[in-house]
Amino acid sequence: MKVCITEKPSVARDIAAILGAKSRHDGFYEGNGYCVTWTFGHLCCLKEPGDYTPAWRRWDMMTLPMIPPKFGIKLITDRGIEAQFKVIESLISKADEVINCGDAGQEGELIQRWVMQKANVGCPVKRLWISSLTDESIRSGFRELRPSEDFDNLYYAGLSRAIGDWVLGLNATRLYTIKYGNRGESVLSVGRVQTPTLALIVERHRAITEFKPEDFWELKTVYRDVTFNATSGRYKSEQEANEALAVVNGKSFVITDVSEKRGKESPQRLFDLTSLQVECNKRWGWTADESLSLIQSLYEKKVTTYPRVDTTYLTDDIYVKVPDILRRMTPYANVTAPLLAGKLPKSKKVFDNSKVTDHHAIIPTGESPSVLTGNERLMYHLIAMRFIAAFYPDCVFSTTTVLGKAGDMEFKATGKVIIEPGWRALSTEAKEDNKTADGEQAILPAFAKGESGPHKPGLVKKTTQPPKPYTEGTLLRAMETAGKTVDDEELREAMKENGIGRPSTRAAIIETLFKRKYIRRERKNIAVTAAGIALIDTIKSPLLKSAKLTGLWENRLRRIERGTYSAAEFIDQLKEMVTDIVRNVLNDNSGQRIQVENVEKKSSGKSTSRDGAAARNPRITKLEQIVCPLCGEGHILKGRTAYGCSRYAQGCTLKLPFAEYPDTLTPAALNRQLGKKKK
Repeated sequence: MKVCITEKPSVARDIAAILGAKSRHDGFYEGNGYCVTWTFGHLCCLKEPGDYTPAWRRWDMMTLPMIPPKFGIKLITDRGIEAQFKVIESLISKADEVINCGDAGQEGELIQRWVMQKANVGCPVKRLWISSLTDESIRSGFRELRPSEDFDNLYYAGLSRAIGDWVLGLNATRLYTIKYGNRGESVLSVGRVQTPTLALIVERHRAITEFKPEDFWELKTVYRDVTFNATSGRYKSEQEANEALAVVNGKSFVITDVSEKRGKESPQRLFDLTSLQVECNKRWGWTADESLSLIQSLYEKKVTTYPRVDTTYLTDDIYVKVPDILRRMTPYANVTAPLLAGKLPKSKKVFDNSKVTDHHAIIPTGESPSVLTGNERLMYHLIAMRFIAAFYPDCVFSTTTVLGKAGDMEFKATGKVIIEPGWRALSTEAKEDNKTADGEQAILPAFAKGESGPHKPGLVKKTTQPPKPYTEGTLLRAMETAGKTVDDEELREAMKENGIGRPSTRAAIIETLFKRKYIRRERKNIAVTAAGIALIDTIKSPLLKSAKLTGLWENRLRRIERGTYSAAEFIDQLKEMVTDIVRNVLNDNSGQRIQVENVEKKSSGKSTSRDGAAARNPRITKLEQIVCPLCGEGHILKGRTAYGCSRYAQGCTLKLPFAEYPDTLTPAALNRQLGKKKK
């Protein structure tokens, strides 16, 4: 018997129908030698701190850093999950072969590996690896099943990411909450990806609030109804601008040069997940999370390919499939017909095997979009038109530059005219982009070198503008490029390996910051809250909030996927970094505390990477005011069996057992006892 494990019941249903497993049972389908079962996303997770040792159940400085000698996994506590896992475990125990049919990505691999590990798989395992859920794609995938070992590095990368987030997130969150939190009432959430993202938003907020506007003046003149701009640039004072104006007043305007240059503009790149989310935010104001949910729905309805991708390229083998996809996109027959009438172009800007790892760009599958509703239709149309336009000719335009002179002052005017619209004929968005910029004319009249005549010079007063607040779209771009402003598509593509987070996780990170009240929405813009600013100001370690450093971590995770970097080395570096962070914070005696309102409250019992935890004894706040009687530099902390010094990591050996100094003592009483002992 072969057991197939999918990530969702809906996918299991589709695969079962194709394999002939038509008999439905509780938690699986059966037939034709197959059993097809499913998970609900994550059934397992890394163990919580308290699962390793009872001492880690309490939020206590004395227990940090928490670094297990070996990480383990456990089943998530939920009756539905537990019941489904028993079904999977029972099927696996009788299987001759297991086929991993999870989502074909890093997270999908991790989900399935943990389930199989927990169920003690002892038979051979194969991997179904497909880029769409169409019937043909599924059939083709089962004809070409691959050994599970081919994807070991993908699993190691996913496991490294999960462990890294556990080590940094749980330790840093506990550390900052205990040290700087509002008397244990709320959690100061710190994470490997969310904190650098919040730091970007705070940095932009400061750039806006601290911006000091400055007036400047530009010299322009109108000749033959065309506005020419002085090439001298901006003038910082009105006096300087008036002096420049006086130079040209009363002088004739002479055309000194006329040049024309033709240029080409290639079609826009196909969509990856981030560029799709950015475009949807710009057009319709959709959040990153909304766009991710919609494109996931399109994938599951078989009309588009796998969505959680970070490339805008297709592999060479897709080229032969494109005509059939276009042919089956019948609602778009009027714009696909010209392409199908001849041979499709094969551009390196569309097809490049070296730019594709696990999956290619998001494109239509050719399946009918008639099953779509509402915003699904809008998104599908956007993807379909971008795909079709990729095979249209370049847009050909002509740029005319006219230089002129009045006295000794030089002026310039430019105009851009589209000669052959090419792909731009399909794009309403492109037509919007073609609006003239400041100082650029849509079309210029014919000018002749040497001609002259009267003109109307004048000054235009302007004011410098602050940076714009982030929208979800521009924040996604900033996360993709680790905070650098990059307009060039090719350069942006090259920087993706050093971005903050992954395309599949960025929407969730932004939503987490909203949920924890560190940021809020102001129409389309993102604004930071007082709590968000206070948290970033408190975190003095650049290691925790550096977009550049986080980008380097992402680069290492990608290299683990490719087998060019060691997962063990990545985890060791994170452990070392967390140990340094704990040591530095323990040495910080500034006493600053963050008053945080409307953030998550600490819950009793569990302590997970999502910041649930047992409530901390609020008296620790006052204990921190008691100077260590042994070293004189640290302060008192309350541990599990004794009081100790905050500088224990630096070698202070103070230990005050509860047998001699009961844990029921108030901080004032403890201080009095220590004072008596000194005497």
